[in-house]
Amino acid sequence: MLLAYAVFSPLEYWPVLAGFIAAVSLLLAFDLFVIERLTRGAGHTPEGERKRFRLSAAWTVLCVLGALAAAWAFKEFALHELTANPALLAASESRYSSMTPDEASRAFFLEFLTGYVVEMSLSVDNLFVFLVIFRYFGLDHDKQHRVLFWGILGAVVFRAIFIGVGAALVQYQWVLWVMGGFLVLTGIKLVVAEEKKLEPEKNPFIRLLSGLLPVAPRFDGTRFLTRLDGRLAATPLLVTLVVVETTDVAFAVDSVPAVLAISQEPFIAFGSNICAILCLRAMFFVVAEAMQKFHLLKYGLGLVLVWVGLKMTVLPALFGGHVPIPLSLGVIVALIGGTMLLSLMLPQKEEPQHG
Repeated sequence: MLLAYAVFSPLEYWPVLAGFIAAVSLLLAFDLFVIERLTRGAGHTPEGERKRFRLSAAWTVLCVLGALAAAWAFKEFALHELTANPALLAASESRYSSMTPDEASRAFFLEFLTGYVVEMSLSVDNLFVFLVIFRYFGLDHDKQHRVLFWGILGAVVFRAIFIGVGAALVQYQWVLWVMGGFLVLTGIKLVVAEEKKLEPEKNPFIRLLSGLLPVAPRFDGTRFLTRLDGRLAATPLLVTLVVVETTDVAFAVDSVPAVLAISQEPFIAFGSNICAILCLRAMFFVVAEAMQKFHLLKYGLGLVLVWVGLKMTVLPALFGGHVPIPLSLGVIVALIGGTMLLSLMLPQKEEPQHG
């Protein structure tokens, strides 16, 4: 049966999904029409930069509080529904079938938090890549805001598709092993492989775009399209957006299996993932520059991917069928927090300048 692992199928509880998507849409609209105008109106003076930072920091805090509220709301919703209809647990082909409504709702809450922490950790790594992309294309603050907004909107759509497909497939044991093995290999690669240089000219989507539209040599404010010799043309800002979107799709290939390793419950996987993405734009302007100080973070992220990959495959056999969520959350927080702390204690040596 499709989504056999799900206690709450999105097909049956579509009003809940619709309500969550409506709330996400309102937050995105507020970000675009209120936050962006406020930051754009701050100007480029030192005082304006401080105002912009305070706005981004406040919006980041609100997004985090919103994620905690979403996790709590789903816990309370689950407790109410499962108490009223205990057959939902019995009908599920997952570990929840042996739980009481109270135990299941608390497990949902912890899984949401764990998934959120994993996605936020991976998002932090994404921020540094986005910073490199923006520097490569020479984007100022206003252009960065615009690209990040539309990039996040696209990310929400792609994550919804990927999680929907993944949640339907995880009922098959071999899919769990494939996803888990992929995460382990990706984590090892992240730890041992050198970082690749940014080469947008090799991006196949950029080649496709340049084949469909001429690319203007200069920006036209924050517009994605302009006129070049009377013809419709793409601006460098649109090229940047394509690079950001395709980069995020590559990130989703890691993050979606990672969150499904935490929970196969579609509402939890989708909700925690989207809550982390919503925080991405504001968080970029708060921590992007500081992220360069956490040079050891990639090792922590790599080990997190290895951990969740093993949690999806071999570790359940060692814990009677399921790795305890508090243990999993503790390991993830320890790995991320530990490597960030070590980065500050052991700062990266600057390469000598040759001149």
